[in-house]
Amino acid sequence: MATETNNPIIVLVAGHWLGAWAWDEVLDHLETDHARAAAITLPGLDGDDPARTTRTLDDQARAITDPLARLDVSKEQPATLVAHSGANAPVSLVLDRHPELVHRVVWVDSGPMATGSAFAADFPEDMAELPLPPFEVLSQQASLDGLSTEALDQFRSRAVPEPGPVLRQTVELTNDARHDVPTTLVCCSISSAQVLDLAREGHPLFAEVAKLRTIDAIDLPTGHWPMWSRARDLAEVIGSAATHTG
Repeated sequence: MATETNNPIIVLVAGHWLGAWAWDEVLDHLETDHARAAAITLPGLDGDDPARTTRTLDDQARAITDPLARLDVSKEQPATLVAHSGANAPVSLVLDRHPELVHRVVWVDSGPMATGSAFAADFPEDMAELPLPPFEVLSQQASLDGLSTEALDQFRSRAVPEPGPVLRQTVELTNDARHDVPTTLVCCSISSAQVLDLAREGHPLFAEVAKLRTIDAIDLPTGHWPMWSRARDLAEVIGSAATHTG
């Protein structure tokens, strides 16, 4: 039988080019709903870090695990991890290394990575970083639907180039217990029906989804950045996921 847990701990991790600031509006809504929520900026995405272009996925995974300790997360009180887009690589590592610390993972227009995969294994070694592309280029890769001019301006002004090592590094996973962590798929730019069909067909981008043992798939139609286009609705989905068990 499904139950609910009070005062959930929620850790939000944004995708490429983004820091904790990307979740500001979502956090406002979650705090109104009395959740214990925190957003983090991954290593390599802090513009003031002089060594940021050398940061790796392992650095990013540790940066997710460390706040769990500060929030008193434990096997008895696990956290809900929220991973948007390219945050799926470090969050997949955390699920592999510490599945007992995760109550539920919420993939926001994203999903778990498969072992042996990389975001861009062929990203040139002589390129230290990947800046945010022009929006006309980015829109061919990910939907910008629902984003206001103000949101796009903020995205452009605050984006930090993605470190090359993060893009090139292969994700190595060994712990099948990661598949036991309850999962919520928040499907925005592609429908849940399409995602599940692609997973069943073995599409390489969604093959790991077929291995998950407990999945809730939620449609939240909008573009690839719902934390800006549908912040209140996304917060409600996250809050519900964080309090749900069973």
